[in-house]
Amino acid sequence: MRLGEVKLFVTHLHSDHVNGIVDLWLTGWLPPPCCRRTTPFVMIGPEGTKNMAAHLEEAFMPDIRIRMADEKLPREGVRIDAKDITPGVVYEANGVKVTAFEVDHGDEIRPAYGYRIDYRGRSVVLSGDTRFSQNVIKFATGADLLVHEVSMAKPEVAQTEAAKRILAHHTSPQEAGRVFSTAKPRLAVYAHISAAGGAGPTAPQPAEYIAATRDTYNGPLEFGEDLMTINIGDAVTVERPAKK
Repeated sequence: MRLGEVKLFVTHLHSDHVNGIVDLWLTGWLPPPCCRRTTPFVMIGPEGTKNMAAHLEEAFMPDIRIRMADEKLPREGVRIDAKDITPGVVYEANGVKVTAFEVDHGDEIRPAYGYRIDYRGRSVVLSGDTRFSQNVIKFATGADLLVHEVSMAKPEVAQTEAAKRILAHHTSPQEAGRVFSTAKPRLAVYAHISAAGGAGPTAPQPAEYIAATRDTYNGPLEFGEDLMTINIGDAVTVERPAKK
């Protein structure tokens, strides 16, 4: 799929989940050899998504006007077709069905969504940012792949106010293990991995997240990383990027 044809599904409007949208949106509009999107950029998300999109277009209008005049790029290719959604089927085309469901990322962060993608009898579920959620279990039960967030802190920092604030909005490895044990996906993968309490020596290592999960789950589990590829077919396999 070319970058110019991507549909974007937003889980919630925290800055760490939307900061990269501008690059994806505007880079996809650039001329060959990159992308050359000629139709609107589709963005689907919770209440507030349309408002954010309108202000992005306003903020970058000087760049848009310059590139239209200088590079002859089509106006339609940089328009944002944004939709505020409610839970349910939010996209269905070419055999792909995307279902949004509400998750619990905290009392002030509503709505926040997870997504289930179905295609030709295969299914992928993305938890979004969430605390332990029965809705994730409901929509991920029997899925081929469940990509789930996780947060953890080392004991020496877990009781700091900063760490407690982070942990209160996310799922611990033990809680995620309960989700996996109940939903029984063919493969569970950790993503959006947050180290409550900081980076460096105070941050838990991948093996520590996995070991903590094993308190409540003994099934297939992978620790996600950038550029990792997951193939879903008769088997669910993982290809990791080559180490330099």
